[in-house]
Amino acid sequence: MSNYLSEDGTFINSLIGEGSFFKGDISLKGLLRIDGDFKGTISEGGKVLVGKSGRAEAIVSAGTVVIGGVLKGNITATEKVVILSTGMVIGNILAPRLLVEDGVILNGTCTVSEVGGNTESAAFSTVGSSFSTGRINKPFRFSAGKERERESVSSWKE
Repeated sequence: MSNYLSEDGTFINSLIGEGSFFKGDISLKGLLRIDGDFKGTISEGGKVLVGKSGRAEAIVSAGTVVIGGVLKGNITATEKVVILSTGMVIGNILAPRLLVEDGVILNGTCTVSEVGGNTESAAFSTVGSSFSTGRINKPFRFSAGKERERESVSSWKE
């Protein structure tokens, strides 16, 4: 057995370490931890963790997605999405459960509903922003401060 276990005991079978950059598509069954820079798509089940120093420009489809760093792109989760206080998401989220800590920056559309059905097209609409918990809510918008936006997404490596 490997020494690469997450805090909840899940085996980390894929790691993009701090200072590393990966561009491409990843299909995973275990846990992918991103502490460096990633650009591409992530698919299949599994768990995705973007660490505090991690930055991803990606389309993510996974069981559970935890964001502690920066993710620019759309997220579809079959279990849940967790955005930690250090996290920033610029994109749309579709998941049956959404947990958001205080201090998060979130700019996009959130649909909290079972994945599939008519909610998927609503979640990835580019018009407006709203948060849905099964009740009709008035749309609201989160915007990252200009300094934090510039710091987080302007220096992507190619």
